[in-house]
Amino acid sequence: MGSAQLQSIHVHPVKAFRGQAPREAVVEPWGLAGDRRWVLVDDGGKVVTQREQPRLALAAAELLPGGGVRLSAPGMDTLTVPVPRPDVSVPVNVFRDKVEAVPAESDAAHAWCSEYLGAELRLIHMADPATCRPVDPEFALPGETVSFADGYPLLLTSAASLDALNSLIAQGDHAAEGPLPMNRFRPNVVVSGTAAWAEDHWSRLSIGDVVFRVAKMSGRCVVTTTDQSTADRGREPLRTLGRHRRLGGKLVFGQNLVPLSPGTIRVGDPVTVLE
Repeated sequence: MGSAQLQSIHVHPVKAFRGQAPREAVVEPWGLAGDRRWVLVDDGGKVVTQREQPRLALAAAELLPGGGVRLSAPGMDTLTVPVPRPDVSVPVNVFRDKVEAVPAESDAAHAWCSEYLGAELRLIHMADPATCRPVDPEFALPGETVSFADGYPLLLTSAASLDALNSLIAQGDHAAEGPLPMNRFRPNVVVSGTAAWAEDHWSRLSIGDVVFRVAKMSGRCVVTTTDQSTADRGREPLRTLGRHRRLGGKLVFGQNLVPLSPGTIRVGDPVTVLE
């Protein structure tokens, strides 16, 4: 595994929107700087993702200096949204977690998101990820926190594992849906130069000088069946994962990571398995 390296980095400033692929990123305790610090919520305070709104795949969010975002989507004018002052917070339901977060100050941001998706929505910012939302205690160490990501600071996937999965899809009932691109899995870091499924057995690794622990394998949901360029849904990869990658009732692909040290990661950095 001496040739393993970081193939790509992915930051999603607004959860469920299309992200960016920078050449480098700062690693903070709760994830990559700027990743999933914004989220959409419905009128009951529940987080809205591509699970409910697949057309979010076609909306893009560009991270701006200071943490603001520039939003764009088909048929919509581009809108710049600054980070709100943390004067007023509202309760947000992120799956099983209830957290306090800050609405965008401009009504234009809420109106933009509501118009695009045809539902009453608000755009919300996480002001302080250091204290806001703990990692699932079943898989966390004391004090670990996370942004609005599904559950963990970073998601790692492997290029070789995607190749292996696509080979399995090609042999199945819905071969015409493949091969699938990596963006179906919305990772933060993609590793190349490993054997397929090697990441199943990792418990601690470094990317460049930054050390991570592996919290748990990533259970996959319906978002992976959503074509990120059209918002159309199919059957894969869940059908094939169900046949070949079922673990503990979950369909798994990729590993959830928690940073153990701060630093900056860069495309091309060596990836070293420590345990």
